[in-house]
Amino acid sequence: MITADVVLPCLNEREALPGVLRRLPAGYRAIVVDNGSTDDTARVAADAGAMVVHEPRKGYGSAVHAGLEAATATYVCVLDADGSLPPEVLPVMVARVAEGGAEMAVGRRMPTGAGAWPWHARAGNVAIAALLRHRGVPVHDIAPVRAARRADLLALDVRDRASGYPLELLLRAAAAGWRLHELEVPYRPRTGGRSKVSGSLRGTVQAAANMTSVLATIR
Repeated sequence: MITADVVLPCLNEREALPGVLRRLPAGYRAIVVDNGSTDDTARVAADAGAMVVHEPRKGYGSAVHAGLEAATATYVCVLDADGSLPPEVLPVMVARVAEGGAEMAVGRRMPTGAGAWPWHARAGNVAIAALLRHRGVPVHDIAPVRAARRADLLALDVRDRASGYPLELLLRAAAAGWRLHELEVPYRPRTGGRSKVSGSLRGTVQAAANMTSVLATIR
């Protein structure tokens, strides 16, 4: 059986986290990266048996990188902890990489419920994905869930520590000649709280600005 570490970047996800952890496949170890939560996310994660990493430097990229450094498995997955994406897809993604079909498997969100993907966040994603394809990256989403070998991810040396991290990851992967396997994944409304990025127009604009900066930097 192939095993993997699953990095779950968290900021105040105590409501959704237990359900996500319960659904992780056998052999998939949870690494919950608490990115400065003001609720008891860390305690909830520890009580559920997850490895807890504290990352005080704010930002999605900071949390993901801290989890990646803490991981020890050959294969590492990254998954949102808000319950919007199904953990059950992870073995399919890891298998694609392990079998040699791709260096990284990435998800393409397919909304299944009203309110799962606010219009402003979806419009921004469509625009960014179109720019990526124009630059030769064959994706329709910015990899909200992904799987790859830990050593390969570290070797890419992704520098962004904010919301531009997934975009830089894809650009660097394409520049390195990685084969990307994109598969459709159900995308449901989050099961607790409000998204820090897509939950508001302001958050979406801030994320878009960060990603635009990444696009201008990575050639």
